[in-house]
Amino acid sequence: MFAQQKSNINITTVKTDKGLISGSVGINREVMVFRGIPFAAPPVGDLRWKEPQPVAPWKGTRKCDSFGPNAMQGKPVPFFVWTEEFLIPKNGIISEDCLYLNVWTSAKSTTERRPVIVYVHGGGFVNGSGSVSIYDGEAMAAKGIVFVTINYRMGVFGFLAHPELTKESPHHASGNYGILDQMAALRWVQRNIEAFGGDPGNVTIAGQSAGAMSVNTLCASPLARGLFHKVIAESGANVVKGRLGGATSLADAEQAAVKFLSTAGKPDIAALRKQPAEEVMAMYKERSGVVVDGYVLPESMQIIFAGNKQTVVPLLTGYNDDDLVFTPPATLADYQNYVRDQFAGDSDEILRLYPATTDPEAMIAAKNLVRDMGFGLQNFAWACMQSKSGRNNVFLYLFNRQVPEFGDTHVYGAFHSGEICYAYDNLKFLNRPLTDIDHGLAAAMSSYWVNFARTGNPNGGKLEAWPAFDKNNGGVMIFDVKAHGARHPDFERLNFLYQRAVR
Repeated sequence: MFAQQKSNINITTVKTDKGLISGSVGINREVMVFRGIPFAAPPVGDLRWKEPQPVAPWKGTRKCDSFGPNAMQGKPVPFFVWTEEFLIPKNGIISEDCLYLNVWTSAKSTTERRPVIVYVHGGGFVNGSGSVSIYDGEAMAAKGIVFVTINYRMGVFGFLAHPELTKESPHHASGNYGILDQMAALRWVQRNIEAFGGDPGNVTIAGQSAGAMSVNTLCASPLARGLFHKVIAESGANVVKGRLGGATSLADAEQAAVKFLSTAGKPDIAALRKQPAEEVMAMYKERSGVVVDGYVLPESMQIIFAGNKQTVVPLLTGYNDDDLVFTPPATLADYQNYVRDQFAGDSDEILRLYPATTDPEAMIAAKNLVRDMGFGLQNFAWACMQSKSGRNNVFLYLFNRQVPEFGDTHVYGAFHSGEICYAYDNLKFLNRPLTDIDHGLAAAMSSYWVNFARTGNPNGGKLEAWPAFDKNNGGVMIFDVKAHGARHPDFERLNFLYQRAVR
């Protein structure tokens, strides 16, 4: 670890292991912000599809007062419920040269050793960035957290596996460059976060959707051991077979890449490395995601978690009432046919647990089933597996708040990613007609997150008691008009899906 001398922290000269940096003062004058800090060398040219490499040291003081480039992705275009505050900035640079992170802190001295949250953004492994406004760390920094957001390679640049890449790798693996980027950022935190008043021995990794799947992967990977001490996973995991479950095998990922090169008319990886990034991205149509490569992941996620081989640390996890991954069947007949097709011998029990006798009831039952198979099952299963081990605290939540819509229609309800602004006290960025109820819920929810980062337990102060979860009591914190602890209202459903997935 980089040796940090005792000193006061200011925005003009923070000493990192590669050189001095300067930052800026936040809107809250007590918070200092350092944007666009490089944590790995630009992964361009011959470094495309290679593990992240060290940053070259610099002389003088590097200005870190603006976000670094966003990883390669399409231009941000609002869609469905995700308005511009959920996307990268409209004027943000998009580039392969993307391995930068951002730090918010209100610590005054390098000896304060405040808890650290490293936030991994979502976006389906194809879009997103640490510069997205709803991930802003100022509110959490004001509450005593050293807050870090990171970028990582995505899409074809972050997850391409190919026989040539596997052969050239000293680890005989390819395909998980985006996850290796996340690890490189965590190693930067271990070396440098004391310079910002943070405690390298108290790091929480947090993420939502693909970010939650990322922190789930970091728990599974032996390469990430010792880099974090607590986990927050919102709406995402891959611990049992399910609609979101699993990762691509190396053989399958390599085969898809061979086909891609052939379709692109490229003879080899060397030729593809010379292709402009925009052209490579435009040509690539395959799904991006984690690969069981034998290096980052020595086995599948399901095998690792079933064998209790993952890193086990205090866990806070959950999902949203309206988390959906595809449009559910529209009619009663469609719903019943879907269940019989997808669940075979278990269809009668599924129809009992998710009952419907009319088309409107079928719409609700189908929505609940799709949500549970996509997100509820995975996060519930992770909580069950860790609770079973009995080694660390587990806290489960259900976000039910109907995020206000213009006209108060609540069309999208507690939609996927709707909880983020509440959990990190960032409602100021949410373009919705919010009320005092929303601001009160955000104050409470973010306080639970802060407590968890400090101690591994979200409880404290005057907050409503959050029951620890175990597979028998089904304890859950429900975030709705207010926060309240209860037995999970869908415990029977989720437990059946979980038992079905592991049998």
